[in-house]
Amino acid sequence: MDDVMVHRGFYTAYHNTTIRPAILDAVERAKKFYGDVHIIVTGHSMGGAMAAICALDLTVNLHEKNVQVMTFGQPRFGNSAFASLYFKQVPNTIRVTHDHDVVPHLPPYYSYLPQKTYRHFPRENQRNCRGLQVWLYNIGFGTLIYSAEKICDGSGEDPDCSRSVSGNSISDHLEYYGVRMESDEPMSCKIVMDDHVLNLGIRDSRGNIILSRDPATPLLKMSTTEFDKQEKPISVD
Repeated sequence: MDDVMVHRGFYTAYHNTTIRPAILDAVERAKKFYGDVHIIVTGHSMGGAMAAICALDLTVNLHEKNVQVMTFGQPRFGNSAFASLYFKQVPNTIRVTHDHDVVPHLPPYYSYLPQKTYRHFPRENQRNCRGLQVWLYNIGFGTLIYSAEKICDGSGEDPDCSRSVSGNSISDHLEYYGVRMESDEPMSCKIVMDDHVLNLGIRDSRGNIILSRDPATPLLKMSTTEFDKQEKPISVD
């Protein structure tokens, strides 16, 4: 579609690096070992934009069904035509923003130039729960402050959600649902996950966290006295 445009940097970061082939290989291996698995793509900040591009790639080029997306503090990265195309292809998308987080305000959106500006993708309608935009914000006064969630309208640019405040906070960008998104070590990436899940993983010689299984053979046959009477042994992953 000639009128569909995206930010060159985000597009290149996904398509012209090792990220895309690594993801496609991981999906292929997972389907080989575990069958027709459901795919959830997630990302924070720039990773949110790349997650959306990845989900569209999986849906359109690999014909994956029911791909789900959840992003946090995602910037705008496409024009209005792209936003419309994206949500027709990947309706199961949840985009979460936090209070005065600066990144969802970038690049800027100009309501008086809706076809010529960057725009967050919408959802089909306000009652359709297949896709949501959620704004996390604080309400209260003084020491009596508590967090609230608001489900925004279907436009993608609800003036009563993130756009109702100034996007001037880095700290709001670095924390979502009480989870710190930044790394504790300068110039390094961080995998954000529950501590229990982290404890189940192992680290390789380079410090990478390994959470997926890559068995030597797809199926292992169980043969125990409990199952010996069955005609066929039970196959497990």
